[in-house]
Amino acid sequence: MKSIIRCPWCESFDLYRHYHDTEWGVPLRDSRKLFELLILEGAQAGLSWSTVLKKRESYREAFDNFDPKKIVKYDDKKISELLANPGIIRNRLKVAATIGNAKAYLALEKSGQPFNEFVWSFVKNKPIQNKRHYLNELPARSPESDAMSKALLKAGFKFVGTTICYAFMQASGMVNDHLISCHRYSAVKKISKT
Repeated sequence: MKSIIRCPWCESFDLYRHYHDTEWGVPLRDSRKLFELLILEGAQAGLSWSTVLKKRESYREAFDNFDPKKIVKYDDKKISELLANPGIIRNRLKVAATIGNAKAYLALEKSGQPFNEFVWSFVKNKPIQNKRHYLNELPARSPESDAMSKALLKAGFKFVGTTICYAFMQASGMVNDHLISCHRYSAVKKISKT
């Protein structure tokens, strides 16, 4: 039986393989889900994505399914609960950034700029199809992630440095960074055209 070839970074455990095979690199256009992903990418700062992925369901529960309208109302009591929750990364700056990012998200939407349109504008609303052969060819940033980071910071978002933005772009399908030998490369490229 022929084995499935995947990007090597996802081979350490089943949840990681499932995420790679079903989500990573698939164009995501839903504003709320993009907001969730941006928050989770920020939570990853200084850690591994696998750590965040294992805690994703706990994050969804702790942060009201990433509903910005609920998150902006978090008070000191709620913040204390979050900082005591072992199901999330208990970092005061990251928790505060999530609340601030919810405010920035709602301000963008109120100004008539849907979040999904805002972030997708940095790739001109079309996924970039890269052709990488090896993991060491994957960059940590790009001109597009530099521009996105600068714009998000200007809009009031935190934990949105260019490296975080590039990881966000990879995960949300703004760039196809599956290796060309990976079984998902062609599938994601095909999905991107529809």
